[in-house]
Amino acid sequence: MSTSTNTTGAADFDFFIGNWKVKHRRLKERLAQCQDWLEFTGTTSTIKIMGGAGNFDDNQLNMPDTPYCAATLRSFDASSGTWSIWWLDARYPGHLDTPMRGRFQNGIGEFYADDTFAGQPIRVRFLWTLPAPDMPRWEQAFSPDGGSTWETNWVMDFERQRE
Repeated sequence: MSTSTNTTGAADFDFFIGNWKVKHRRLKERLAQCQDWLEFTGTTSTIKIMGGAGNFDDNQLNMPDTPYCAATLRSFDASSGTWSIWWLDARYPGHLDTPMRGRFQNGIGEFYADDTFAGQPIRVRFLWTLPAPDMPRWEQAFSPDGGSTWETNWVMDFERQRE
């Protein structure tokens, strides 16, 4: 992960290339004043694509009772210096989520999109941080009020799998 604004930006996700064990923590109910978290494990494998201007990861999420697979596609637009991130859930193979867009600055990746949840318009935020070497963290938050307040509803802590 870059620690300052990267003039090219295409290397911003290089820290994430490889194989990972994942600890998931997800709110049982979102935007419902819920404080109960569901914890489960998973794996992620990430590769570079498009000559390094993008990456792809394959995810196994071991949710109790409903394990599933999903994929993430990320691409870097050098003209704007921003990344776009798409999520494809194998449970809904005909639906590609609204792309998140953003960049890394000072070692933190911030990505945003306008979307809907349960029929309600929301703002979505992804944060990428590196709290410890080789242990990145991803967080998802929803805002029902245009970004004035945020509810973090999913946290993934990654640990690099050693070969």
